[in-house]
Amino acid sequence: MDIIINIVILVIAFVALVKGADMFVDGAASIAKHFNVSSLIIGLTVVAMGTSFPELSVSASAALSGSNEIAISNVLGSNICNLLLVLGTCAMISPLTVDRNILKRDFPFMIFATIAMFAAILIPCISDFIALSSKDMEAYVGVISRFMGVALLAIFVCYILFLIRESRKSTNAELSEEIPEMISLPKSFLFIIVGIVLIIGGGQGVVYAARNIASSFGMSETLIGLTVVAIGTSLPELVTSVVAAHKNEAGLAIGNAVGSNIFNLLLILGVSSAINPISVNVASIYDMAILIFVSVITMVFCSRKKDLNRGEGFVMVLMYAAEIVFSIVR
Repeated sequence: MDIIINIVILVIAFVALVKGADMFVDGAASIAKHFNVSSLIIGLTVVAMGTSFPELSVSASAALSGSNEIAISNVLGSNICNLLLVLGTCAMISPLTVDRNILKRDFPFMIFATIAMFAAILIPCISDFIALSSKDMEAYVGVISRFMGVALLAIFVCYILFLIRESRKSTNAELSEEIPEMISLPKSFLFIIVGIVLIIGGGQGVVYAARNIASSFGMSETLIGLTVVAIGTSLPELVTSVVAAHKNEAGLAIGNAVGSNIFNLLLILGVSSAINPISVNVASIYDMAILIFVSVITMVFCSRKKDLNRGEGFVMVLMYAAEIVFSIVR
């Protein structure tokens, strides 16, 4: 009976996500034209922040309760999901033209932030890592300290200020091509607010129901965080980007996925570790290395012809399926 109730919650939550994402994309795209801001910048900021709220809620709550494995595996799993599943699915629906600013600015920054996080965690404890037994390594490797969390938040603020400065370079001609129709400003903000509420509520409903269903099958906390919770909290990004791709808003679709990854690394891990230092086990170190590899591969795909085609999208979705299988069997 409990499983049936959770399945019903799952379906209702997914409907809320779809409707919320549709309203959010329409509102964000219209606001972009009202304020002479490119849809790419809107995707990297407003949409990315809105769809990252579920990850923030889950990871912050996990940090407060001491569930470190869920706090970090949720972020890493969500970032891998955003790149492979979200962008891969969008490309399979409609080939995505990649803005040159994404390739020159945001993709490299995302990869740099991931590598910097990996190095900051691993380098200070290399000597300890070598001395640890295999049993100890499975339990603990490093830590994301409060100081590191504050540093991540400072970098995040600098990144947002930089994007705001960049948005002023947008031209009306550029915007008129990106957004053919515009709704009234009050209605645009209403769409944004209602969309965020539906997205957050839907995301939380999916996570709640999926965690209950997964727990009934005896899945571990790390595996739940990396797969079920990560996929559940990434559903807003997936649905929003898919809707954006369907509406030919490639800037929103790609900007949402890449922007969400940057938000997850800097804002969510920053807030979570500032609340409570996060212990990082060896499984998360592996996942961080996988995330760096996936980020580079995705950037290579995007750079080849300045787009993501259906074939590359299919390969990315297959890579995500393989990563999930690896997470389950390791």
